Amino acid sequence: MDKRPIYATAREAFHDWRQLSVAERLTFLRAFRRTLADQGEQIAELLQKTTGKLPFEALTAEIFTVLTTISYLEHVAAQQLKPRAVRTPVLFWGRRSWVEYHPVGVVLVIAPWNYPLQLTLIPALSALLAGNAVIIKPSEVTTELDAHFRRLFDQAGFPEGLVQIVSGDGEVGASLVKGEPDLIFFTGSVATGQKIQMEAARSLVPTILELGGKDPLIILEDAPLERAVQGALWGSYTNCGQVCLGTERIYVQREIYPIFLERFLQEARLLKVGSMTSWQQVEQVRAQVEDALAKGARLALGSPPQDWVHDSLELKPMVLTDVNEEMAIAHQETFGPVVTITPFTSDDEVIRLANATPYGLGASVWSKDLDRARELAEQLVVGNISINDTMITVANPHLPFGGLKKSGLGSYHGAEGLRAFCTQRAVMESKGRVNSELNWFPYTPEKEALLQALIKNVYGSERSWWRIVPKALNPRLWRQKT
Repeated sequence: MDKRPIYATAREAFHDWRQLSVAERLTFLRAFRRTLADQGEQIAELLQKTTGKLPFEALTAEIFTVLTTISYLEHVAAQQLKPRAVRTPVLFWGRRSWVEYHPVGVVLVIAPWNYPLQLTLIPALSALLAGNAVIIKPSEVTTELDAHFRRLFDQAGFPEGLVQIVSGDGEVGASLVKGEPDLIFFTGSVATGQKIQMEAARSLVPTILELGGKDPLIILEDAPLERAVQGALWGSYTNCGQVCLGTERIYVQREIYPIFLERFLQEARLLKVGSMTSWQQVEQVRAQVEDALAKGARLALGSPPQDWVHDSLELKPMVLTDVNEEMAIAHQETFGPVVTITPFTSDDEVIRLANATPYGLGASVWSKDLDRARELAEQLVVGNISINDTMITVANPHLPFGGLKKSGLGSYHGAEGLRAFCTQRAVMESKGRVNSELNWFPYTPEKEALLQALIKNVYGSERSWWRIVPKALNPRLWRQKT
């Protein structure tokens, strides 16, 4: 593909867009919010047809989450993007210091297929509000949505060329990455994220990478059992299990393991979880389940792969027990309606198990003893924690969202979410009323004595300001010697 016109168009649009105030940019976001809300029912139906997700999930996890985030941005953008005053060290007395936030330029957003609305629009709108032009490369799995994305931005009145939707497969995405973006925002697999990071490093292009997860859900013996069962079901099977922040491993304290497992299986049999989005994902789930069964795991719920309905994207909920670390499903991300349930004896044991993957996206801890739950959560190496809840932090726009380890680099959402799409500029200002400064030439004995006294008074134990001030105000101290 010829990428130069795309970037040239974006930079031309960026030149005018960056001149607008935050208040002026917000008028476009408000129009977008109203357009999205008014068309919510039709968009939910389109999401259902395109991805296989249930209508309720399309409304809550996609449309409602995007609208909530836009509303949040409307309230905080002006405050978060204005210059921020900071303190000035005493050595530079008389100067002012502040930090400015400026748009990076052209932001390339490469979006996934599992939440094509949320994971496309939130980074794109955040980047736009920060003053950038945006190129969006949606997933080739959900190309039916591309035209609707274009209509939404057009109906909201965004300037021509400011938001470009570039359809295509992975080669198209790779070509855009090799182009001239000023920042890349990618949501997807670890393998693709690593390739993007390597390519971006060649030109020192900054990246924000939201990658995979293998999230544990930990249930202590004093957990609110029925709530834990219902929360674990939702965390495991919402969006047919195709969630980077979804529950993939459930660890239950041994004392309550039998009763939890029984209740979980009872409820899971009754669930309707939608369907998988692509055949590729079905085959990946198949390979992991077959590997686990071949190595001794037990399928406590669901059908073995040989009994799956041919030519069907629908998979019913599955539960695997007796899982060990030799199985791929114990440490590789599983994008499907499969969860493993494992008993544990001590807090130390479950912390070790929970941290024993390359991922660090999210986790949840369930206990009526909140102090104990918080203490255990502190030891989990993840970017997102829920206590007596699961997978909810991503839907709170006031919180940052990002992963640790191989789950990603950087974060967005929250107070720093807009600033993630900005460069920071440090500024110090003097009124210029004196001819010289303490730290300038000449280095006189008087200046050195004053500096030594200043260090002792500000950072040490001596307190003799009455001696320093007269010396600092003596004009002879600042006079240039010839």
